[in-house]
Amino acid sequence: MEAQVHPNEALLQAFYQGFRWRDAEAMVACYASDATFSDPVFQGLKGAEVPAMWRMLTSRARDLSVTYRIVRADDARGQADWEATYSYGPARRTVHNVIHSTFRFKDGKIVAQRDKFNLWRWSRMALGPRGALLGWFPPVRGAIRREARKGLDAYMTGQSAAA
Repeated sequence: MEAQVHPNEALLQAFYQGFRWRDAEAMVACYASDATFSDPVFQGLKGAEVPAMWRMLTSRARDLSVTYRIVRADDARGQADWEATYSYGPARRTVHNVIHSTFRFKDGKIVAQRDKFNLWRWSRMALGPRGALLGWFPPVRGAIRREARKGLDAYMTGQSAAA
């Protein structure tokens, strides 16, 4: 007899399957409208910023590969380990990011997601020698975050202008 999959575990499976297919709408459907998201780059996103981030990232991805494993969830919390491989920036440097995500759920939706990964490791791959030398340095980390925020704000402004 096959074990029953918890509904929130199925929700996370749907989320990561959407990510694998670069289907932002499938991913967004997994979130509550007032969800929060935070990772070492995109910190403190709330509400409409969360789906906008996923729409922006999946729309810009050309060679994204996502794998996931160890997806677990219960009524209130969940977690997953996943990896993303993609080309970054004008130099098209290959990034292989290893991420651990934790989730909180309410009413069958994700209400909070926190992703953890090594930002210095990411910066070494994404930024090359500059990231290897300075990616650990707080001002460089701040610059990475500001640039990501600027990109998200521009994307959201463009989306609202297109609507």
